[in-house]
This record gives sequence, structure tokens and C-alpha cells, in this order.
Amino acid sequence: MNHLYNVSNVLEMKGFNLSSEVVFPTFLFATLSYLFILFCNLILILTIVLNKSLHQPIYLILLNLPINDLMGSSALFIQLLKNLLTDGGPTLYSTCVSQAFFIHIYAAGAVFILTAMAYDRYIAICCPLQYNAVMTHAHVIKIITVVWLTCLLLTGILFVLLLRLPRCRSVISHTYCDNPTLLTLVCANTTGNNIYGLITVAFSQLVANGIILFTYLQILRACFRSKRSDTKAKALQTCATHLLVYLLLECLGLFTIISYRLKNLSPHFRKFIGVMTFVFPPAINPVIYGLKTKEIRDKIVQFFRRKIN
Repeated sequence: MNHLYNVSNVLEMKGFNLSSEVVFPTFLFATLSYLFILFCNLILILTIVLNKSLHQPIYLILLNLPINDLMGSSALFIQLLKNLLTDGGPTLYSTCVSQAFFIHIYAAGAVFILTAMAYDRYIAICCPLQYNAVMTHAHVIKIITVVWLTCLLLTGILFVLLLRLPRCRSVISHTYCDNPTLLTLVCANTTGNNIYGLITVAFSQLVANGIILFTYLQILRACFRSKRSDTKAKALQTCATHLLVYLLLECLGLFTIISYRLKNLSPHFRKFIGVMTFVFPPAINPVIYGLKTKEIRDKIVQFFRRKIN
């Protein structure tokens, strides 16, 4: 069996099997989608960074969301656009592992960043008098550091467990590289990897959903107790927007995880859902937070007015 483990570092990625008439429109649509994601997220990042009035706890936490979205969408689209032009073809194993690593960082980061934002809204709405004392810049930096270190730790262990296993296959049948796809190349017992993966998903979902459920129940309770209708409406609008983004991410991520275990599911549909997980949230997040957040919207409008004038 030793010769089976002497696998080349070059993998073969299966393409989309598109007809020649569809390749160029699909490539053009994918390119425009990526450029739209880049433009919107960079505008949001620059707006927050360049305006000192936005250097507040909620916006400093929010700043991490477009950074994370850019990382995830870039990890996907750079390889995806190449595959569309070449209809698959060879790719280095190291490139595939790098893409998978950043994709998993993106998935974990999106969940934990939205959780940190929910915590900030909970303090702002339920404990407004203590907000400035609790959400200091030092405390915000600690929250952001914990978020990224948790993502790096969970994902790092996942890939250490993966890279220790021998490979005897070299064909990638999915649209992009991730941990489940890379495990299909392995000819060894992957029980430990699967158990750790399930524990990681369960841990992140338990922490994120637990915090968000608690914070939103407390926020709703505070809103209905409030006698000021304008404050109540603003809080509910902010929370509804945040909850919409979180539910969209959760539904796409959950279906992507389940799709790996549904053997009868169409491979094309599985690829489509997998890609949408890295298209919809990065495209919608900056639009929602840029247009629905008055402070950010005003700064963006002022910037473009100055440029036009």
C-alpha cells in the first residue's frame, strides 16, 4: 500500500461542465459579483476607518465583518474564476489547503463577529447608563481579539488533524476546497477528524445561538418596557436587521453542512448552495449596515457628494 501514499502535490479539480455558450456570461456574472463585494466592503471599511466619529464600540466591532467577508469571498472567487475559465484543471495541494483554511476562518468569524455585535447591542439597549463604562476601547479590543483567536485556534486544530493523514486520491469534485472535501482525498481513519469537526460546529453554534437568544430576549423585554416609542422603534429596527443577517448566514451554512451528508442531492445544486454561502452575506452585509445605519449612511453620502462637487 505504500505506493498509494506517494501522491502528487497537484490535485485535479472538476469543472462546472458548462457549455461554451454559458461560460462567458457565467464568468462575467461571477466577476461583477466579486467586484461588487469588493467595492461595497471596501467602502464600508474606509468609511469607518477614516471617520473618527465612527470610532465607537459598535462600529469597531462592525469593522471586522467586512474584513472577514473580503477574506472569505476572495478565498472563493480567485479560485472560482480560474476554474470557470479552465473548466477545472490542476491546482496545488498547498493552494487548496490555503483556500480551505481561509474559508473556515471566514465561516467561524462571521458567526462570532455577529455574536459580538449582539452583545454590544444588549449592553447599549438594556444597560444604557453603564454602556460607556463597560464598552471601553480596551474591552472592545479584548472582544475582537478573543473572536479572532478563537477562529484561529478552532480552525488551526482542524487542519493540523487533517494534514497528519496520508492521501491516496487527487480529485476534487467540489466547487472549492474545504475540510470535508480534503478529507475525501484521505485513505485513513478520519473518525477523529469528524468528531472534532462536529464538536467545533456544536461549540460555535451553542455559544453563538445561546448568546444571541439571550441578548435578543433581553432586548425585546427592554423595548416593550420602554415608554419612548422612538427609542423602541430604533432598537427593534436595529435588532431586526442584525437578526436577518444572522439567520441568512445560519441557514446557508447549515444547508451547506447538511448537503455533504445527502448523497442523493444534485451535485450542481450542492455547488450552487456552497457558492451562495460566500456570495450573499458578503454582498448583503455592507448594503444593510451601510444603508440601514444612519451614521454610516450619512458619512458615505457626504463622501460621494464631496467627490461629485
